[in-house]
Amino acid sequence: MIKSIDPKRQAIIDAATRMFLAHGYRNVSMDKIAQAAPVSKATLYNHFDSKPALLAAVVSALCTALLRTMTETVTESDDVENNLKKIATSFMDLLFAEDGLAIYRLVIAESHDFPELGQLVYESGPLPALNWLENYLRRLNAGGRFNIADPTFAANAFFNLLKGDLYLPCLLAIKPLPSTDEKNRVINQVIPFYMRGILHADQ
Repeated sequence: MIKSIDPKRQAIIDAATRMFLAHGYRNVSMDKIAQAAPVSKATLYNHFDSKPALLAAVVSALCTALLRTMTETVTESDDVENNLKKIATSFMDLLFAEDGLAIYRLVIAESHDFPELGQLVYESGPLPALNWLENYLRRLNAGGRFNIADPTFAANAFFNLLKGDLYLPCLLAIKPLPSTDEKNRVINQVIPFYMRGILHADQ
């Protein structure tokens, strides 16, 4: 169960998101973020001991909806295909969120001078989602319903199939964000293929 976030921590993350997107990572100081929140510097550093850690929290916050959907889906239903569709819908909404794409562009732009940002961001959002899906697939194996040879590969494959050829052009801002219908079309193509080809489930 994902706990509710502390209001001051949320205010800091919201302010940092606005400031990073408006001015870039290197042009925003912790002092400016504290003023925008607004909180004291002591409160800011009590929650985040560095600017890279704060950026990682911004990305993690963008992933919260996905992680919540994943955890709630499995407790609500034993229908694996329907669970995967719900996870895929949440993932696609996150993947193509304007703020999410903007933050990832910012991280890429700053990664040469601040290589630690990439690792922090990866560990704050994508990695937990990937680990959670891998553990879910392992539980399916343990329950005897599936025989997934490599859950790590299967979890990676699921998210990469959903990215397809849509994500990179959107990340590079050379293609508009997909509509809901376009995202649903991808999901409806990926799920049956994934169930048969990766999970080896008869349909």
